Amino acid sequence: MSLLLNGLAASSGIAIAPAYLLVGSELPVQKQHISDKNHEVARLHDSFALSRQELHAIRDQAHRRLGQRAATVVDTQLAMLDDPVLFDSIEQHIVSEQITAEWAVQKVADHYMAIFERLNDNDYLQARGMAMRDLAKRLLSHLLGVKLPNPKQLDHRAIIVANNITPTDTAQFDRRYVAGLVTDTGGRTSHFTIMSKTLYLPVVVGTKKATAAIKDGDLLVVDGIHGKVVVNPSEGELEKYRLLAGRFAREQEAWGALRNQETISQDGRHFEVAANVGTLADIQDAQNNGAEGIVLLRTEFLYMNQTKLPGEDQQFSAYKQFVAAMNQHRVVTRTLDVGGDKRLEMVPLPHEANPYLGFRAIRIGLAKPEILRPQLRAMLRASVYGRLAIMFPMVATIEEFRQARQILDEEKASLEKSGVPVADNIEVGMMLEIPSVAMMADLFAQDVDFFSIGSNDLIQYLFAADRGNARVAYLYQELHPAVLRTVKRVIDAAHAEGKWVGMCGEMAGNPLATPLLMGMGLDEFSMNSGQILHIRSLIKQMNTRQLQPLVHRSLNAQTASAVTAMVKKFLKENNLE
Repeated sequence: MSLLLNGLAASSGIAIAPAYLLVGSELPVQKQHISDKNHEVARLHDSFALSRQELHAIRDQAHRRLGQRAATVVDTQLAMLDDPVLFDSIEQHIVSEQITAEWAVQKVADHYMAIFERLNDNDYLQARGMAMRDLAKRLLSHLLGVKLPNPKQLDHRAIIVANNITPTDTAQFDRRYVAGLVTDTGGRTSHFTIMSKTLYLPVVVGTKKATAAIKDGDLLVVDGIHGKVVVNPSEGELEKYRLLAGRFAREQEAWGALRNQETISQDGRHFEVAANVGTLADIQDAQNNGAEGIVLLRTEFLYMNQTKLPGEDQQFSAYKQFVAAMNQHRVVTRTLDVGGDKRLEMVPLPHEANPYLGFRAIRIGLAKPEILRPQLRAMLRASVYGRLAIMFPMVATIEEFRQARQILDEEKASLEKSGVPVADNIEVGMMLEIPSVAMMADLFAQDVDFFSIGSNDLIQYLFAADRGNARVAYLYQELHPAVLRTVKRVIDAAHAEGKWVGMCGEMAGNPLATPLLMGMGLDEFSMNSGQILHIRSLIKQMNTRQLQPLVHRSLNAQTASAVTAMVKKFLKENNLE
């Protein structure tokens, strides 16, 4: 008899293959005091050296098999190993508290993971938390003398089932044998995105009980489209999923034909479908998927794993590469968005009870111009190499935006006075994430060149619910009429002033939101690169005028579930599922 497991679809596709359990031994660490501190420090040195040796071998293998993109997940851990701050922190615990090396490793790793893994709106920083967990596990394996599970042992086509797939696990995958992935835990973190883009595997995460319910060799169907896993399917279920797999393959082929096309609706309305990126490696994915620009360049990658602030020249070099690579497509650079629980070693910040509503983003930039000004200068210098726009995150009042723009204007004047060329067509806008701005969007629209709606934060602030908190995650409802009304209010206010509006949160890549956002007049959709062709395909098949009744009914609905039902019915009736 078959068994159905529900999870989260992290990468689309259908796979049918036997299960291969990638389950290792537990690494229990107990607090123990020691008398020989030097011995423990020496053991720590050995664990770092052995881990470094292993990671270099894994990186070389990943580069040969999967290319540079996969190797970058290992580079993150090697950079952590080579950062003296990490070793010194662990050593200090050993010496000052007279504890074992493994307990000190666990304490420091827990500290870093608590910082990184609370972040729900930044895939790059979430991946840093996973990298720290993975690295700590490797260090502990050497200290405890326990072998880690080894994906290289897989020698036949199979679906890997694990409690959690680590970055170095994915880097060791052999594309000939790995048909799909299923995990007990996890979400759409960036290393899953990197893996799926590199290997194009169906992935279902967060099933909670896959490793307990599945045995080695069980036949599995992984439905990465709907987030389902079927264990030992019946003949009828197999036939159903074979047909679905064929349909998915045909869709992929059709979407691929849209790569170099503009995104134009049936009634001739042009929409821009662009990419969110966080590293230089993301540029290739954006181009391969036909991105019409970058409307969220997360600049935090330049600051992470650093002991001092990046200089103006270092930032300029990076921004120049992004802008030049996009061949006159718009690249919107977001100024540094950290603070609260997104901490940087070189920027001391106070502890806050409610960091999401605290000292972060543009609030830090305005209070610490020594951070904001060099970043703006670097962006301005890069503007002549393509089409660059600048936006400020977490703006709450018109005074904040005006102050930030004044600093930008001052730096532009200073560069031009020094003979440094700066483009004269730079658009200056803001992330719209705070309800107060949405309420006064008509006034803000007079000052900004554009809005980019950060739906992730906007939704959780609208409902006063942290979407990373499992107890209130049900309140994170992208299709709730309150969200739709807020978005429409912003779009209407911007268009009244002749300004454009984009969206760069998860909602922009949600196919169920696409007809509503189109009908409301959203100008630009920005998302992870792998979603671009699907959303482009949907837009090209719809007529914005014919969407108006659906939009009207949705805005006047009472619940998100009612809106979802209406959209699904519309898509089904128009063969757009």
